[in-house]
Amino acid sequence: MPSLSIAKDIIAPLDIVWDVFTDLEHAARNLSAVEKVEVLTDGPFGVGTRWLETRKMYGKSVTEEMQVSEMELHKSYLVTAGSGITHYESRYEFGALDDRSTRVRFTFSGESSGFAKVIGNVMWPVLRGKMAKELGRDLKDLAVVLERR
Repeated sequence: MPSLSIAKDIIAPLDIVWDVFTDLEHAARNLSAVEKVEVLTDGPFGVGTRWLETRKMYGKSVTEEMQVSEMELHKSYLVTAGSGITHYESRYEFGALDDRSTRVRFTFSGESSGFAKVIGNVMWPVLRGKMAKELGRDLKDLAVVLERR
């Protein structure tokens, strides 16, 4: 499955944007698609942080175990997850536009094997728009939370 990248400019300083995007404790309140988050590790958000996330996708509740696999403080982090025969990656990149605004780029990709890979590649042109809408919702939700402050 090819990757999908979405960017959003948010009127809030970089450090505040980072704090809200990495706040697992309040994710279910801040993200309309997320129903529940259960953090599985202790300590601050960083490489090795794991959690169970239940979210509504295409009208169905789905729970995935997520893990931070890479992180560069206030610059980027990579979340990985697996669902059966598919491995997902979500990369978040942050850049200050000025002292009051931040650009967030979200890139999602998935790698399947076997028959799921064939189906995914064939269906990608049809699913791309729907996935962009679903995945872009998180950026919009968090922008609203941040810009209300």
